[in-house]
Amino acid sequence: MHVFGFAGFSGSGKTTLIEQLIPRLIARGLRVALIKHAHHEFDVDTPGKDSYRHREAGASEVLITSDQRWVLMHELRGETEPGLKDQLGYLSPCDLVLVEGYKRAEIPKIEVHRRETGKPLLYPADPFIIAVASDEEIETGLPLLDLDDPDAIAGFIVDYLERIDETITAAA
Repeated sequence: MHVFGFAGFSGSGKTTLIEQLIPRLIARGLRVALIKHAHHEFDVDTPGKDSYRHREAGASEVLITSDQRWVLMHELRGETEPGLKDQLGYLSPCDLVLVEGYKRAEIPKIEVHRRETGKPLLYPADPFIIAVASDEEIETGLPLLDLDDPDAIAGFIVDYLERIDETITAAA
């Protein structure tokens, strides 16, 4: 299972880019999963629904299942938030896990940079950034990807994963 991240400041377009990449990566034969880290309190449940009421009553986990999907919600209830490595263990087997929101994770990632945010680049302070996707021409010393060309970005990711696989195979 490969893990590949996207880093960037809020408003840079990470979510939109990932949304565009997922179907392109699937079309290339990859089974794709996603981990998104939220920096604020969030809820995927609807107040008043049975599962919400069960969580509010104190259940540490609630699993909702149907013939279309299943969801497992785990309440931390004061426990430490699990790290990315732990969260990867919760996923079903897949070819590629895309990660959004772990800006400092030690995984290969593309920095998503949009001029209008007015924010500085995270690269070169982050040695795990292997390319920059931007809507402007910038000098980085890394591959510069056109933020508005998700086909090319998907191709870059697949090529990168194939090079990693070749390196692993050669070392074995």
